[in-house]
Amino acid sequence: MTDDEALTPDRATPARRERKSVLLRLDPAVHDALARWAADDLRSLNAQVDLLLRRALTEADRMPRDARPPRRPGRPPSSDDAG
Repeated sequence: MTDDEALTPDRATPARRERKSVLLRLDPAVHDALARWAADDLRSLNAQVDLLLRRALTEADRMPRDARPPRRPGRPPSSDDAG
């Protein structure tokens, strides 16, 4: 079993299907520019970075075939909306 196939603590799903957290150290000016760009596009900074990384991977022909599509904008539906 590879690290990508390792199971989560509840042993129900492969760990690679969970969203990963990354600590990213940026120059403050780069951070500010990204934050302004995200705000202009009505996105969170996290969503903007995700979008840019996906574009870069696609342009470099390195986007994994099994990558999930980006999350839809807005808040996830509440449990009250589901039923």
